[in-house]
Amino acid sequence: MDTLYNTYVIAASLMILKAVGMSWLTVVRMMKVKAGFRSPEDLKKTPLNPEPSPDQLDKNEYVDRIRRIQMNDLENLPYFLVAGFLFIMTDPSLLMAQILLYGYVVSRFMHFAAYFTAQTHDVRATFWTIGSLILIFMTCWALLTALGVI
Repeated sequence: MDTLYNTYVIAASLMILKAVGMSWLTVVRMMKVKAGFRSPEDLKKTPLNPEPSPDQLDKNEYVDRIRRIQMNDLENLPYFLVAGFLFIMTDPSLLMAQILLYGYVVSRFMHFAAYFTAQTHDVRATFWTIGSLILIFMTCWALLTALGVI
């Protein structure tokens, strides 16, 4: 049986796994192109970098695209984790919680797809806006419930 708590745990877990997945995808891309490294010590010869080159510290769009996606997640997902938890603490209807929490998850995966495939800013912004409006709604709902307005 699905509950508010289960709905939140599923949505939050998916978002955490997505964010962590961006770290892994960054590493995979760095290893694939042997570029996009950030720190001078990354140029030391190691088993994973047997032929270091100063060029490895240059910006690399293939790697940096994933870093930008991850940065966007890191700017947005903490708010979702807190707002979603506060929202379910207000005991909203299960259907409303599912629509909002899963709607946020879908908006973030769509934002990822748009960013990953280099869609225009307008496309990315549309998916970001949907998620942001969901966060605003859940936060206002929690606040108004705490104030006794709802």
